[in-house]
Amino acid sequence: GSKRRSKDKQWYQRRVRAHCVPLSAHHKWNFDDLLELMWDYLQLTRIYTKPKGQLPDFNAPVVLKEADKTVEAFCNNLHKGILKDLKYALVWGSSVKYQPQRVGKEHELCDEDIVQIIKKH
Repeated sequence: GSKRRSKDKQWYQRRVRAHCVPLSAHHKWNFDDLLELMWDYLQLTRIYTKPKGQLPDFNAPVVLKEADKTVEAFCNNLHKGILKDLKYALVWGSSVKYQPQRVGKEHELCDEDIVQIIKKH
């Protein structure tokens, strides 16, 4: 009885702690940790665009759902017509071995990858 309840309570407290982020609005502590946990829980992927000859745009990521985070989904998120003109994409980030790496539309992107679209001429 009592030992079982104690074990259940400890298990519950560990589970609750695993899903908590202590923060302080007054001191502005841990907002970044909370935001990161929210991205993980919502299973969203941030992909940054890089226009040719320019620096990546880190202010407005393209947000993809975890279920479909391919270059094709990235292109369709930007504009439906981009995919038909896609020659390949250059990707920087953890989804590729080389920085940058040339990939096709089936390539699966990782959170915070940077993508540059190369169009057919």
